[in-house]
Parts: sequence; C-alpha cells; structure tokens
Amino acid sequence: MTLTGALRRQLRSLSHHLDPFVLVGKGGVSDAIVGAVNVALTDHELVKVRLPQVDKGARKRMASELEARARAELAGLTGRVAILYRRHPVEPTIVLPA
Repeated sequence: MTLTGALRRQLRSLSHHLDPFVLVGKGGVSDAIVGAVNVALTDHELVKVRLPQVDKGARKRMASELEARARAELAGLTGRVAILYRRHPVEPTIVLPA
C-alpha cells in the first residue's frame, strides 16, 4: 500500500498524541529494533520511533531501513521521530479512506 500525501497527513495527525514506542540507539537499526517495531506495529498499527542524534541524512536512512525491514509505510519524519504505519492484517483499528 502506498500512502498519498493526504493519508500521510491524516496519520501524522493521529500520531500527534502518541509517545515513541521504540528508541533507536547509537548502534542504529538492528534485528532487535526491527523486532520491537514489528511487535509495536502489530499491536498499535501506528507507532513513533525515536532516532538517535545523528545528522539528517543518517536519520533518513535509518527511517527508510526501518520502513523496508518492518514492511511498513513511513508516514512522516519530523526531527528525530519517525512515524510508521502498517495496517493490522485481521482487525484494523485505523480506518483510512480508500
């Protein structure tokens, strides 16, 4: 599923009140981090991930890697926070327009 700009905007607004579920350390994206993101996405569909304090390009690469490895969609990257979305396969709680 590819998110349009309007859907990304809607997901970012839904995530506004959320706290980061997963914190990525200086070591970057590891298998354990991807596993934690997968669990959080399965439980909540929409999660925030706090990235380490590195340069902007490195944060973008980490967010892209998380997106690919977790089979999720990147709804936004604001500063050090990446917002990831993956629809629940059985019981979705977030209803997006088609």
